[in-house]
Amino acid sequence: MRIGDAAAAAGTTPRALRLYEQRGLLTPARSASGQREYGPAELARVRAVRGLLALGLTIEDVRHCADRLHLLAADPLPACPSAGPPSPAATVVQRRLAALDAEIARLTRLRRSLAERTGA
Repeated sequence: MRIGDAAAAAGTTPRALRLYEQRGLLTPARSASGQREYGPAELARVRAVRGLLALGLTIEDVRHCADRLHLLAADPLPACPSAGPPSPAATVVQRRLAALDAEIARLTRLRRSLAERTGA
């Protein structure tokens, strides 16, 4: 399927698909005329990327674990190993969790300060 149909099927835009390709997250096949062609595997990968972005990861975070995106696109999802050294993906997740915790703490302080100043 072509980019417009693929974008609609994945719930995104052609522009987003081009960005994912530019950032190395997606490599669609090309037709003889050079048009992008998307199949079920590419759509599953796009959905995995969108799911990670929805969780608060950045495109750069996702790019760091792009070699494992096929695991998230699998159906059913494979089991996660519980032992061994942390994977690059786990490191990305831990870094993002720390950033989210810091932002939550900052917003909590801001809210508390605003409430104190306004008597709310």
